[in-house]
Amino acid sequence: MVFSIITLMQTYPLYSVIAIGVLVTFFISLVNNLVLDKQRMKEIKSRQKEIQAEMKNHKDNPDKVKELYSEMMSHTMESMKHSFKPMLITMIPILLLIGFIRNVYAVTDLAATWLWWYIGAAILSSLAFRKLFDLP
Repeated sequence: MVFSIITLMQTYPLYSVIAIGVLVTFFISLVNNLVLDKQRMKEIKSRQKEIQAEMKNHKDNPDKVKELYSEMMSHTMESMKHSFKPMLITMIPILLLIGFIRNVYAVTDLAATWLWWYIGAAILSSLAFRKLFDLP
């Protein structure tokens, strides 16, 4: 079974690397959807935008800007804490998959460019899945 999948991937390298990029992105988006506190992440982003606007209004007052910047950094750290858990869940399987894919495509015409095709497919499908799952 595994041999037939590898043969299929090597026979149609472009289509398979795009499909893998889309599937991996779907997996990451699904984990984010299940693990992230989406409401809190949206609140954080909204507050960060408000702080940026306030910082522009108070650019003459360095003390106020410093205070707002401090609040912005605390929100950034909280956002990173929320994002860290899904990253830990998905990182190891994806790194193993990337190593496997690299070996599979090493003997194909796509050997030098497969990573760029993967990244392109992942970015485009990420945009779609973020909308689909309503992720921040």
